[in-house]
Amino acid sequence: MTGSTTASFEPAGRAASRSMTWVGAHLHVLVLSAAIVAWTVGMFMVVRADYVRYRVGRFDLGNMVQAVWSTTQGRPLEITDGTTGEQLVRLGSHVDPFLVLLAPVWSLWASPLALVLAQVAALSLGALPVYLLARRHLVSKTAAVLVALAYLAYPWLAWSAVDAIHPVSFAIPLLLFCIYFLDADRMWAFAACSVVAASTGELLGITIAALGVWYALARHRRRVGFLIAGAGLAWTAVSLLIVVPAFARDSSVFYGFYENVGGSPRGLVKTALTDPTVVLSELLAGNVVLYCVAIAAPLVGMFLLAPGLAAVALPPLVVLALADGAGPLDPRLHYVATIVPFVMAGTVFGLARLGANAHLPGAAAVLVVAGGTWLVFGPWSGAPAASSLWYHREVSSRHVTALDRAVALVPDGAPVSASNLAGGHLSARRYIYAVPNLGRARWVVVDSLDPWWPSETLPQLTQRTAAEVRAFVTRLEDDPDWTSVIEDDGVFVFRRRSG
Repeated sequence: MTGSTTASFEPAGRAASRSMTWVGAHLHVLVLSAAIVAWTVGMFMVVRADYVRYRVGRFDLGNMVQAVWSTTQGRPLEITDGTTGEQLVRLGSHVDPFLVLLAPVWSLWASPLALVLAQVAALSLGALPVYLLARRHLVSKTAAVLVALAYLAYPWLAWSAVDAIHPVSFAIPLLLFCIYFLDADRMWAFAACSVVAASTGELLGITIAALGVWYALARHRRRVGFLIAGAGLAWTAVSLLIVVPAFARDSSVFYGFYENVGGSPRGLVKTALTDPTVVLSELLAGNVVLYCVAIAAPLVGMFLLAPGLAAVALPPLVVLALADGAGPLDPRLHYVATIVPFVMAGTVFGLARLGANAHLPGAAAVLVVAGGTWLVFGPWSGAPAASSLWYHREVSSRHVTALDRAVALVPDGAPVSASNLAGGHLSARRYIYAVPNLGRARWVVVDSLDPWWPSETLPQLTQRTAAEVRAFVTRLEDDPDWTSVIEDDGVFVFRRRSG
């Protein structure tokens, strides 16, 4: 009897043993997968909390929503210009046709949060090429997982995730896959990833060109490497010199950020040749040094051991450093997107150069420091995205309810003019104007606690006084063409009278 009982349990025991063996063999992948899912859920919940509390505005989330929504309606990338109120194709400001690829996401879930989730999920999946690259160059699977976890713990990645949304942020995982495929000499896979990465922004061609130069010199594949570099530079040149002027009917509005160094690519070259000290003073400014320290510190500067690959991040760094003011030089902003892939991949290569015995402790050290930096400087629930810190304000639950009520009153598709933060909820329509521009608006939503209106000269917001906001409201109240619908806790809704 005892023997029979023992025999009956032997198959179950063997099955359990096989199951444990499988788990043991795939434990590293399971841990990384769980971390990716947890990170995705956590970052999405942070942005969702910002969105429902009206901390995410029409600039920039609403701009992307309108471009994607317009694409689903058969008008690819059409937007309402925030400054002039004109209907434009987005390519006149940024050449990022990648947004067209998000149209199916909107078709599946018609909500701004769908685009938020797409960005967060894409960034989290960047851990996969980091792991694969580390698995190839490090002797330990555990070390490879730790480096991939360090990528997720990198605080500036988390800030990019909650800064919803920017096409260039999607370049982070794409560029990491580009590095992985180049490292394996898988040129067709690299070509596919690089084309999609380039579609996230007009300046991505410069980054891809720098990556091609690295490949030519580091791998002695000069013909292929310089072909990649030429293609990248061609993309940026065509974007800036042909595409943007064609759709903007003028030069890029963003050239205004570079007035100190020439105000255009040609002007920059002229300044560099005639007065190079102006350019050098911008590049060597204290805020640039501080920015570099912030980028390096969470990774213990490990990427400096792979200076060739790390140098690919220099062109986008130069672009940021030359911009007027300190705004772009904040690692919490999405501008870091073309830097993160190369410092992360450089960290893998740097660890590899330490020697086999140092791979595991080195990876562990990077993870600990990155995680510690995240705890101090990373985003948390209730913290606004860095791009909205300057116009962020805390509001009461009553004010949120008033905004919810105001937004619900505006019919779907109706042309509307709205304050920035209310506009973040109203952008899935053909005409969405920014207060005080009325254009063809049939409805107006004014939040008196949101005084940030578009600048008249630059593609950014400027703060108006309470008196200016009140004057705009009074103007509508006195205008016979408009009727007041509600006034609740400083939130005003107006409707244009018929005719």
